[in-house]
Amino acid sequence: MDIWNSEDQVQIHTYFKPSSCPRTIQVSDFVRYHYNGTFLDGTLFDSSHNRMKTYDTYVGIGWLIPGMDKGLLGMCVGEKRTITIPPFLAYGEDGDGKDIPGQASLVFDVALLDLHNPKDSISIENKVVPENCERRSQSGDFLRYHYNGTLLDGTLFDSSYSRNRTFDTYIGQGYVIPGMDEGLLGVCIGEKRRIVVPPHLGYGEEGRGNIPGSAVLVFDIHVIDFHNPTDSISITSHYKPPDCSVLSKKGDYLKYHYNASLLDGTLLDSTWNLGKTYNIVLGSGQVVLGMDMGLREMCVGEKRTVVVPPHLGYGEAGVDGEVPGSAVLVFDIELLELVAGLPEGYMFVWNGEVSPNLFEEIDKDSNGDVLLEEFSEYIHAQVASGKGKLAPGFDAEMIVKNMFTNQDRNGDGKVTAEEFKLKDQEAKHDEL
Repeated sequence: MDIWNSEDQVQIHTYFKPSSCPRTIQVSDFVRYHYNGTFLDGTLFDSSHNRMKTYDTYVGIGWLIPGMDKGLLGMCVGEKRTITIPPFLAYGEDGDGKDIPGQASLVFDVALLDLHNPKDSISIENKVVPENCERRSQSGDFLRYHYNGTLLDGTLFDSSYSRNRTFDTYIGQGYVIPGMDEGLLGVCIGEKRRIVVPPHLGYGEEGRGNIPGSAVLVFDIHVIDFHNPTDSISITSHYKPPDCSVLSKKGDYLKYHYNASLLDGTLLDSTWNLGKTYNIVLGSGQVVLGMDMGLREMCVGEKRTVVVPPHLGYGEAGVDGEVPGSAVLVFDIELLELVAGLPEGYMFVWNGEVSPNLFEEIDKDSNGDVLLEEFSEYIHAQVASGKGKLAPGFDAEMIVKNMFTNQDRNGDGKVTAEEFKLKDQEAKHDEL
C-alpha cells in the first residue's frame, strides 16, 4: 500500500509549465490552487475540485503541512505539478484522525490559479501608448474606458465590450476599487494598458459576484476619453483668411460646415456628408453651449477645431443612439457665411431716422386702428427697401407677429395710436 524511508524528501514533478512565468511562489505569498489528494496506491482522500472551491492559504509560514509548504515553492501561475510527501512531513504516525491513516505518504496533484503577497502593489504594463499624448489623467478626472476583467488564469469575469458600453467613472476619489483608482492615473487618451490588482486592493477575501475571494484581478483597459469637470472648451485655429477683421458675436447668423467626432476619432455627424451647411443664430441656444462658445470671434473662411467637454455638450445622458453619455466631442468647423445680428434685445431695427409720422404711415386706411396685416405689410416693405432690418436666422413672420402682439397692449387684435410706442419710448422698469 505504501513505502517510505526516513531519508526521503518531498518529490516534485512538474508536468505543465506555462511559457511565461514572470513570478513564482515565495515564502509568505498567498496562493489559490486546486488539488487532488491521493495515497500512493491512487486512492482519493480529498479534492478541492469536488468542492468547486480553490484552497487558499499562505505558503511557508506554517499554515500547511511541512511537505506542502515546501512543495509549492517556486511554482508559476498556471503550472501543474505533483507533490509526493513522506508521512513525517505530512500527518505523521497519527494521520489526520479522519480520512488519512497514520504513516501514509501523500500525493497532491496541484494546479496553481494565482498568487500574491500582502505587500504587493498594483503592476502596470503599457500595451499601446499614443505618440501624441498632450494630457494624462489626474485625480478628479472623469474617464470613459473599455476593459476586459480576468483572473490570473485567464478566466473572464467581466467585460464592458460585452455590454457595448464604456465604463464611466471619476478616478482618484474612491468610485472604483483602490487598485483601479491608482492604475487609471497617468493614462493618455487612446492608451491601452494592463493593470494587475492584488486582492487587498481589489475585492479582498470575500470577493464579489463571480470574483472569488482573495483573487488577483487583471484588467486590460482601453481609454476612450477623459475630462475634468473644471474643463472649458479648447479652440485650435488651423486657418484664418488674410482679412479676418469681422468676427462673429452673439446674435449673428452663421452658416458653417462641421465634422463631429469622439476623441478616439469615431465620426458622429458631418454636414459635408449631408451636403448642406448648419445654420444658427449665435447665442440663441440652438446648439450645445460648448459649440456656441466655440463659434464666437470667428471670421468667415476660418477653420478651427473645438473640443467640448460633456458638461458643455450633451452631458451624462448623451443622445440616444448617436452620442454616448459623458463623451468629449470634437468639432472641426469651417465658417462660410456671417450675417451681422442686431443689438441684444432687438428683433427689428431701423437703419436710418424713424419717421415722426410712423403710426400714420402704417395706418394706410387712416381709421385709427392698425391690424396685423397692415403692420406686417409695412415692416416687410421697410426691410425690402433697406430702411429696416429683422434679426437674421429667425422666422420673419413670427418676429413681426410678436412685434404686433407687444404693441397690441389690450389684446383686442388692433393697435391704436395710444398703444403704439417705439422701444426707446417704453417705460423703464428699474426694479426688473
